[in-house]
Amino acid sequence: MQLRPSAVALATALAVGLTTLPLAGVAAAHSAPPKSCSAHTSSPSGSHGPDAEALCAALAGLPDQDATAAIIRVGGKGSWRGVAGVRDIRTGAPALENARFRVGSVTKVVTASLVLQLAAEGRVRLDGTVQHYLPGLLTKDFKPITVRQLLNYTSGLDSGASLGDSVEDGYPHRFETLTPRQVVAASVAKGPRWDPGTQQEYDNIHYTVLGMLIEKVTGDSYAHQASVRIFQPLGMRDTSFPQGPDPLVHGPHNRGYDRFDGELTDVTDWNMSDRWAAGDMISTTADLERLLVALFRGKVVPEPQLKEMFTLPHVPDARYAAGLEKLELNGKVIWGKTGSRPGYATAIAATPDLSRTLVYSVNATDAKGDGLPIAERFGFPAFNR
Repeated sequence: MQLRPSAVALATALAVGLTTLPLAGVAAAHSAPPKSCSAHTSSPSGSHGPDAEALCAALAGLPDQDATAAIIRVGGKGSWRGVAGVRDIRTGAPALENARFRVGSVTKVVTASLVLQLAAEGRVRLDGTVQHYLPGLLTKDFKPITVRQLLNYTSGLDSGASLGDSVEDGYPHRFETLTPRQVVAASVAKGPRWDPGTQQEYDNIHYTVLGMLIEKVTGDSYAHQASVRIFQPLGMRDTSFPQGPDPLVHGPHNRGYDRFDGELTDVTDWNMSDRWAAGDMISTTADLERLLVALFRGKVVPEPQLKEMFTLPHVPDARYAAGLEKLELNGKVIWGKTGSRPGYATAIAATPDLSRTLVYSVNATDAKGDGLPIAERFGFPAFNR
């Protein structure tokens, strides 16, 4: 996956040049009409459907300081869909409900599902080790790390290489490439952070190694395995991975922006190859809803392996299982996953019985910052009742 000079030239030629716009320009753009909230609401007779009023309120006023566009899709007992904001702040064209977007770490749900499918087939043992499946990847400084410990972020691996600690730092390097092996090599060089299975710390490195394991076990590319095992069977026609270093989001999409020094910069075009199996998938809210519902119904990962996605490890303050995170909101237990890439914040979440499901894509102007305000505004209202 090394980026050849010719590919660099092609990526640069295809990419939109630096676009920096003052925040005042957002106020001048035109949001999608408010009626887009109420046009897609249905609640079965005699049941409490989604809180449409609160959901519409979340979309009110877009674009604003926090986001230029948002798409929300709620299901379960009743359904609701809404979209607001703009597709492009230069033109003011209304945001697209069928837009494709970078899902960031929601990719990990697919990666975990692939590993657990292989476990169900007897091709991977969850108690088997990285040292067994990927000999030579780790040095002798590392104690045995199991596949399960990678899945639940308790491996003790340190962070891998990156092209910037922030969106602003990474922006000048957005067309450069880091291969998975380069990312992992940088982690290995640091040595273990702690003994495997003793602490949990969320980090992309675990799922980068899992992507390598999938390729080693199957003799196939990670992207192709995701396509034939998950996307095609579920009818996820608008979900894909970039072709190597391709920085573009192909097909209909709402452009993403990040705020640098009080100004908005277009960050849509970006080579995400360094995130790979940990975070470079592109999808739509409709496709992610298909994935979420099928997963919780046991149609993606069979029992007993599916239990791994809803079982926290026995370590202090554990929040993450295999691919999913557990939280409680308004007295409800919810399992889901968030993700962020420059210009794009994404979440999928559901109650275990699927009485309420949520998918959102928000073109947040600080998508890689604190995601809680975005979740509180655009996600939490889905679970009001």
